[in-house]
Amino acid sequence: MTRALIGLVLLGLALPAARPVLAQNTNDPREAKTTGKSDWEIQEEQRNFNDGEVALPAAPRAENLIEFFPSSASSFRFFVDAASLSVGDGLIRYTLVARSSSGYENVSYEGMRCRANMLRVYARLNGGAWSRETESDWKPIAPKTVQRWHNDLRDRYFCPIHASILTRAEGLDALRRGGHPFASGTGNSERY
Repeated sequence: MTRALIGLVLLGLALPAARPVLAQNTNDPREAKTTGKSDWEIQEEQRNFNDGEVALPAAPRAENLIEFFPSSASSFRFFVDAASLSVGDGLIRYTLVARSSSGYENVSYEGMRCRANMLRVYARLNGGAWSRETESDWKPIAPKTVQRWHNDLRDRYFCPIHASILTRAEGLDALRRGGHPFASGTGNSERY
């Protein structure tokens, strides 16, 4: 009888190990959910990602711009249009405004996929109207020494510890605070 009891206890300890594979990048407590997919299946989904035809937002208005400060020195000032920010299914879309010291603005509507470390420019604003990008493929966000604004948006605001923000409000809060609390490793996961 004792051996049977020991066998049941050991079986009970082994069962939790038989659950489905966890999502990649489970460093973030928000991402620690069961997907039931292997790492290979998740990577294939990322590689074959297609977000279809994307509706473009209204042109940004000055009162909706939130400034963020890239870590590298630049004569440009950078803003995200709060009204354009959307979050869903690991995809973050936003309007980026890069303003030169003379007041000239480069405005683009972009998408970012945190887990895949990819970026896509959907359109650019020209003369108050959007022009869709003809070569609008997903591209890796490469580390650059001068043009670091995408790296900073990813690392400090939208993809702390390689996991996507979960809501638009979380992204706006991170922009207004000057960074996401998880980005520095000192954030409280209870907050989100």
